This record gives sequence, C-alpha cells and structure tokens, in this order.
Amino acid sequence: MASLNKVMLIGNLTRDPELKYIPSGSAVGILNIAVSRKYKAQDGSLKDDVCFVRVTVWGKPAENCNEYLSKGSPVYIEGRLQYKTWEKDGQKRSSLDVVAERVQFLGGKKKENAADDEAVPEEPAEGAAGGSSEEDKPPF
Repeated sequence: MASLNKVMLIGNLTRDPELKYIPSGSAVGILNIAVSRKYKAQDGSLKDDVCFVRVTVWGKPAENCNEYLSKGSPVYIEGRLQYKTWEKDGQKRSSLDVVAERVQFLGGKKKENAADDEAVPEEPAEGAAGGSSEEDKPPF
C-alpha cells in the first residue's frame, strides 16, 4: 500500500527563528508559525481557528530564515510530518512537527539584504530535532 506524507502551510512566525548547530556543524533552525482558518459557526457567526506549528529547517535555508525572517513574517512551508518521542526527567514526551523541504518568504523584506525567496534544505540527520516548547525539546 502506498502512503503520502506531505504538508503545505502558509502562516506567520509567532517569534523570531531559532538557529543552532549540531555537533557535525549542520545548521538547524526552528520556526514557530501560526496557521489560521475562518469558518462559519452553527449560529452563523464567523469564527477564527488558529493552529500553532513547529517547523524544523536544515542547512543554509535555516541560516537564511534566521537572517531574513522575524516575528510576524509570513512564510509558505512545504514539508513532511515527523513524530518524535523522547524521555526527559523520567517523563515520556512526544511531538508532531513539520520538517521543511521548501521555505518561501512571502512578505516584504523584514531585515536588510533579503535572501532569495526560496530555500531548499539538505537532508537532516535522523533524530536531530523535536519537541514543542523550550523545556520539551530533546537534545540535538
């Protein structure tokens, strides 16, 4: 049986990007984005539903995101879902994140010397990112 793991999102960064380097020297960036949708409730009123998503970006694209994006920046993300589990302080933790395969900057230039609109990451090392908050993050 065939399967498909593909995610496409357009949203805005909820905070500035985070950039770290793993021991091999590869850059890894974390983008936290808000994706919203509008719908009509049963009473006829218009409602807004917001989903917060953690996105991992690898290599030069991670460095570009860190340099040219900031809180509020609109982005288009194509990628795949990745489920992670780990243990911290004796407690099991898990997260469902997006690993970016394409990042496109959508808004105006937020920082000086804006990079190309599109960035394609290199393949990540297995088990290098996950978590949903600063204290929930597994080590790199």
